Amino acid sequence: MGYQSEAELELQFIDQLNKQGYSTVFIPDYDTLVENFKVQFETFNADKLDNPLTDKEWERILNLMLGKSVFQSAKILRDKFVLEREDGTKVYLSFFSNDHTKNIFQVTHQTTVVGKYVNRYDVTLLVNGLPLIQVELKRRGIDIREAVNQVMRYKKHSYNGLYHYIQIFIVSNGVDTKYFANSDREMLHSLAFFWTDFDNVRLTNLKDFSIVFLARDHIIKMLARYMILNDTDKLLMVMRPYQVYAVEALVRQATLTNRNAYVWHTTGAGKTLTSFKTAQILAANPNIKKVIFLVDRKDLDSQTTEEFNKFENGSVDATDRTDVLVKQMQDKNRQLIVTTMQKMANAVKRPQYAKIMDAYKDEKVVFIIDECHRSQFGDMHKDIVRHFQKAQFFGFTGTPRFEVNGKVEGKITQTTEMLFGECVHNYLIKDAIFDNNVLGFHVEYIKTMEGDFDWDDPTLADAIDVNELYMSEERMSLIANHIIQNHKAKTRNRQYTAIFAVSSIEALVKYYDIFKSIKHDLNISGIFSYGQNEDAEGKDEHSRDALERIIKDYNEIYSTNFSTDTFAAYHKDISDRVKGKKTKPLDILLVVNMFLTGFDSKTLSVLYVDKDLKYHDLLQAYSRTNRVEKETKPFGIVICYRNLKKQTDDALTLFSKTQDTSGIIVPDYNFFVEKFNEMVIKLKEIADTPAAVDTMQSEEDQKLFVVTFRELTKYLQSLHTFIEFSFDQDALTMSEQEYQDYKSKYMLLYSKQKADREVVSVLNDVDFCIELMESDRINVAYIMNLIRNIHFDDAKQKDYDIKHIKDELGRTDNPQLLKKVEILQSFLDTVVAGLNSADEIDAAYNDFENAEKQKEIEAFAQQEDIDSKMLTDFISEYEFSGTMDAGNIRDRLTKPMPLLKKRSLVNRIVEFIRKHAEKYQ
Repeated sequence: MGYQSEAELELQFIDQLNKQGYSTVFIPDYDTLVENFKVQFETFNADKLDNPLTDKEWERILNLMLGKSVFQSAKILRDKFVLEREDGTKVYLSFFSNDHTKNIFQVTHQTTVVGKYVNRYDVTLLVNGLPLIQVELKRRGIDIREAVNQVMRYKKHSYNGLYHYIQIFIVSNGVDTKYFANSDREMLHSLAFFWTDFDNVRLTNLKDFSIVFLARDHIIKMLARYMILNDTDKLLMVMRPYQVYAVEALVRQATLTNRNAYVWHTTGAGKTLTSFKTAQILAANPNIKKVIFLVDRKDLDSQTTEEFNKFENGSVDATDRTDVLVKQMQDKNRQLIVTTMQKMANAVKRPQYAKIMDAYKDEKVVFIIDECHRSQFGDMHKDIVRHFQKAQFFGFTGTPRFEVNGKVEGKITQTTEMLFGECVHNYLIKDAIFDNNVLGFHVEYIKTMEGDFDWDDPTLADAIDVNELYMSEERMSLIANHIIQNHKAKTRNRQYTAIFAVSSIEALVKYYDIFKSIKHDLNISGIFSYGQNEDAEGKDEHSRDALERIIKDYNEIYSTNFSTDTFAAYHKDISDRVKGKKTKPLDILLVVNMFLTGFDSKTLSVLYVDKDLKYHDLLQAYSRTNRVEKETKPFGIVICYRNLKKQTDDALTLFSKTQDTSGIIVPDYNFFVEKFNEMVIKLKEIADTPAAVDTMQSEEDQKLFVVTFRELTKYLQSLHTFIEFSFDQDALTMSEQEYQDYKSKYMLLYSKQKADREVVSVLNDVDFCIELMESDRINVAYIMNLIRNIHFDDAKQKDYDIKHIKDELGRTDNPQLLKKVEILQSFLDTVVAGLNSADEIDAAYNDFENAEKQKEIEAFAQQEDIDSKMLTDFISEYEFSGTMDAGNIRDRLTKPMPLLKKRSLVNRIVEFIRKHAEKYQ
């Protein structure tokens, strides 16, 4: 029996939706879509419309709706609006209701839409006539990543007009089904999710998914309640299943009981979004007087503020003043407050605030507490609990406290369950890795001391000064040199950043000075909290003075002006650089405790460890490295310079609730060697030599080659992160030269697919994962930074720097930079060689590039005998809108010529404009 066809899958799916209460409607084209929308919109708003809408009124509604971005359209969809009718009356109209019983559900398929190209959409779900859910199907056996790529292609070509109101895309091949939010930006495969049940078991089959996710009550709930309009990034977000289940569980707990509860969602699973949505829903409940989001540590306040303001702008007051918090408590219209543990404890203890704070003693107040494993074991928490006698406390943690890792007070071990009661939902690290919401860990243990005894035996603490051994100059220098030697391999030539966690401030300062004494080109800094009145006896340097010294070096590297007096600003700048938010990142950040919990950075991929960690502290620290980014970051890398093997196993066993930790810890080097060699065999079965790729007639064969070579490259990326890796080893069955030859053929197919994108090809929707092929971070920004850092004051060094940059240009395989190589080389020869200062670089390059742009335009215009001004207009329009109207180009070519000749000229102009825009973007 053959595969079920795409058409058969489509008809079965529509039949299932009919059973769920969706009515089928025939919508062959965009005009019919608009006509149907008018009918359904009037029906939906019938109780507010005494008579049908006039043409002018309908035009007003369409003017309000059309020509907006996806994000703006999502806001319009959720708002009521006032329509002034022709008779002067005003009516409040809306596009959909939070009550699913009041909405009209339709399904259509194979609607043809003409945009940049003609596209035919698979299945569209309409709510009150608006296309809110778009489903793209592939036949069984086809990777659903291709359906995601097809959506991206359609978005560029024809998802306009009312299609900007699509909220959720669904992709399926019948066996696997995922959903993701619409966006004005490029869509990421990592943000397409499987739906699951409450216990995190996936519902992948299209029919099962349809019954649960597309049930009319559930899909309206997803649209109305579980989508987030991120105002800061102008982004539409949809929640993941475990986030939805956690919110629903806490809302039930708050509305039906007075009991506390906690949610156990592993680090990196998006707890801030889940806690925000919980707070937002509870704040709208009139029976709850206040919802208070508590953060315990000041250094987390800025990140939480940033996150909350993304979801609801202006929802957070970030001041340190308790009186501001008390005013917020007094404000009856302010339902949601985000504050720190310290401010709330001050507010309930200080007599001057008693009158205002006592008003809430017997009221229902809900506290939502982030990172509750750390913040709720102290006197401040007790003060708050004593004051708010009818409050409920809901905690979020990725690493709860149990008997084995609880906080000991006297003879009692305090656990998360003792403080918060039951865990109402959990999503563990194994679940998150399985769903690719976080990465696994590649942990290496580097032996740094030799001896005839067990360094980890606690009974030896009295016999030897272990700390003295750990702090020995020889050992620390060995570690520092090991880090410098291997850092670029671990971070993909500094594409990613690293944190080095050390045991004390003294160790941090000593490591910092050792790094300074070694010759290297890495940017290294440190941060720690210093004691204002610390005992300086026996110390060469007060810790504040040491930090001041570190900050002074930092200022020289980054042209900043921080000091210990502006510590918060220094902290924020360091945070941004570790997150890769600035063009010149920080390679390694030395820390003692800061940044080891609650700090999220996709570009942080390595943790170096020279301190003792266990249980929650260990997993929290390791989890700084495992945020999902691109294919070039296959796992978080942890390099331990102490033997933390047992502590790692104990922590992962505890927090995954299983003895089996496979999947959490990445396999060893030999595993990836075997996988790489397996893929070499598969690749050679498809193309036994690189030259064989050229003779492939079938696009299906080309696609198989692309997919296989891509998988082989993924294993190679993982191998590159191991210290043992070298292409020269006998263990690998492909040489570096052979790999590069195959890679050239792969890049040729990629270039061909880009050039032929107007033709519908099976390669159109293949994910080439082109960033995997860029072996170094030699891109435009990297080259421009090298040019800015040329030593203009030393003629010999200047010549060397220019030669080095040219060598780097010769080594690049970055697609965008390859288009600019000739321009940059010419700029180095004709302009940079004559400059005397780096201050002029950016302005000089802009002038040079603009002149080159104009030269190319003039040359092409002269070659084709067309008006260069007209050509410049076409290019400007394309750069602005991203669209090209070939008909308009044809109309403006006024010189008489045969039709076929004119068509050929138009095609050459279109191709020139596209390549020109890509080259100079």
